[in-house]
Amino acid sequence: MRILQLNVWHGRVSGALLDYLSNNSFDVICMQEAVWLEDDDKGVHKGFFVTVDTIKEITGMQYDSRAYNWTVDSFLGHKLYQGNVILSREKIVDEKIIEVCEGSTELKEWGNFFDHHYTAQRVKLESGLNVVNYHGYWQKQPLGNEDTVKAMKNVVPLIKETSGPLVMCGDLNIIYAAPAMRELDFLRDLTEENHVDNTLAGLKFGGKVACDHILVNDQINVSSFQIVDRIVSDHKGLIVEF
Repeated sequence: MRILQLNVWHGRVSGALLDYLSNNSFDVICMQEAVWLEDDDKGVHKGFFVTVDTIKEITGMQYDSRAYNWTVDSFLGHKLYQGNVILSREKIVDEKIIEVCEGSTELKEWGNFFDHHYTAQRVKLESGLNVVNYHGYWQKQPLGNEDTVKAMKNVVPLIKETSGPLVMCGDLNIIYAAPAMRELDFLRDLTEENHVDNTLAGLKFGGKVACDHILVNDQINVSSFQIVDRIVSDHKGLIVEF
């Protein structure tokens, strides 16, 4: 199987993102900062961002699980959702979504978001593969803080209660050396194993920060791991084949 991990940044780099996804095939795509609309039958969003439904259409992926982190009434007259999404070619037979913690103080201060929180999701595919997707608690420093650790502690039961092969993906907003990552030491961090020192594309933040991760348990036989250097978002994509 082949999985892509990508923070899509609301699809702001729309042309490059759609071109890349149209010309590359994956069995599962784990996305963060993905957006979708409650009702958009007229397609009035086009030109502003790329929605999950557009990505499903161009990739031909039939199944999805969506876990929103915030909603807002957009100026286009539709309720806009932003959050974590798992797309799959294989049928999803089970799904669980949990609230990890409340939204960060920074976003609350913006004042234009409501119902903001952090979620993590887990799906089981028909083959028995489990996939966990999580957008980590945001802090400015890549080492996080005690709140980052508390949030990760709430994600761990979602992983440990699962039996069978498991892959965890996410823009975790922290590097491998962060204290919160020690909560996941029972998994293999392929980002760290492959000495990836940067997963940012340089469009929003400068410097080198390896905050995107793919982790696997001991029932996954990894055949290859690579980073997508092509700019399709403010984050670089990660690909694992196993």
